[in-house]
Amino acid sequence: MRVSVVGSSGSGKSTVARRLADILGAPYVELDALHWRPGWVEEEPDVFVDRVREATRGDAWVIDGNYQSKVGTLVWGPAELVVWVNPPRWRVMVQVILRTLRRAARSSGTATARAGAAFGSGIRATR
Repeated sequence: MRVSVVGSSGSGKSTVARRLADILGAPYVELDALHWRPGWVEEEPDVFVDRVREATRGDAWVIDGNYQSKVGTLVWGPAELVVWVNPPRWRVMVQVILRTLRRAARSSGTATARAGAAFGSGIRATR
């Protein structure tokens, strides 16, 4: 089965797509991983399209991402099912904030200091 999972940033589409891929026994493809190079540098458009074309060649896959404006129908065309993840806005906001804090904590030892400066002195590092 070929499945496209879409939704707003922070909606949980990657989590849903990974779980669905496990259930179906299908490869999981994250379009963000194909689109962004290290340091959040955008991949060249032709290279990105080629990577998506390669990822959608198989008979089974689960792809998450919202890049229709860049890849046209390469994902939605062959998809047999499109799953739209659409949780309430409050949940998306909580998930985005938590994800951002987790990424910041992993990226450097000074992440807590940066978060404290951004969100106030109520943030403390604990171990």
